[in-house]
Amino acid sequence: MTTDTPRVLIIDDEREIRRFLRISLGSQGFAIEEAASGREGIERAREASFDLILLDLGLPDMDGQEVLRSLHWQCRAPVIVVSVREGEEEKVAALDAGAIDYVTKPFGIRELLARIQGALRARGGAEIAPARLQAGEIEIDLVQRRVSRGDEVLHLTPREYAFLARLAQTPGRIVTGRQLLIELWEPVFEHNTHYLRILVSRLRQKLGDDPRTPSLIQTEAGIGYRLIVEGDTAP
Repeated sequence: MTTDTPRVLIIDDEREIRRFLRISLGSQGFAIEEAASGREGIERAREASFDLILLDLGLPDMDGQEVLRSLHWQCRAPVIVVSVREGEEEKVAALDAGAIDYVTKPFGIRELLARIQGALRARGGAEIAPARLQAGEIEIDLVQRRVSRGDEVLHLTPREYAFLARLAQTPGRIVTGRQLLIELWEPVFEHNTHYLRILVSRLRQKLGDDPRTPSLIQTEAGIGYRLIVEGDTAP
């Protein structure tokens, strides 16, 4: 983070939402700045360094997806989309365009705070994944390419390991199904989501992750997956 007090830019045209976020986040120690339009938000992001940006997609002057793409190229601050749009295509498009997370309005402030803290932890830990991660009883060693539970080394297929390692590179963050299909298979398979469902089902069985109440690999329905590691709480 750039300062001891995390700086958050809110880009939202609804005054009441900005006020609610300013009061709620301000009470938690965040320094808040606001922008009521896409162009104003982009300009503020260019002029100052922020630790996080909260972006609404329904802006009066620009589509939020366009703003997101511009922010992705022009600043390094992670972006969480906070939008009333709840369609899967919108969510996937935002995450593919560079958003670190997506929260649908209306939302609970505790959920949003959990997402914000996760995003700030990811940024503060540099953009290089740690060599070893602990996810419940599972230890993932990215250097030795080894996954173990206690003293037991788990035998994963190359693609199962690649899937788990990909999530481990950005712990707590969503990786879209489309990204995973392209990276683990080929671009031609980007719509074959059943490949991922089968792989995740087998992987959960090996990891001992109950598919009814998963605590390691969390599914964001229609969007993708995230790995829950120590210190993270699934929203």
